[in-house]
Amino acid sequence: MRTTLNIDDDVLERARALSTKLHSAFKKVINEALRAGLEQVEKPARQRPYVTEPHAMGLAPGVDLNNVQELLAQVEGEDAR
Repeated sequence: MRTTLNIDDDVLERARALSTKLHSAFKKVINEALRAGLEQVEKPARQRPYVTEPHAMGLAPGVDLNNVQELLAQVEGEDAR
């Protein structure tokens, strides 16, 4: 099948150089490169799961999590409202 593609100059130069190096037809090099590239695009990217390590932080002395209003006042200051 014949079609028209716009190929960046650097890609075109690499394909032509590879064609010359392999003594292979330009069309064959392009088709093989596209097949290899499409296979990579179809594969899902392997990703490592993101893992966080918990650390015991403890509470500062005098901090009570049971009284939210008091905690906000300590953090933001009494005049924050």
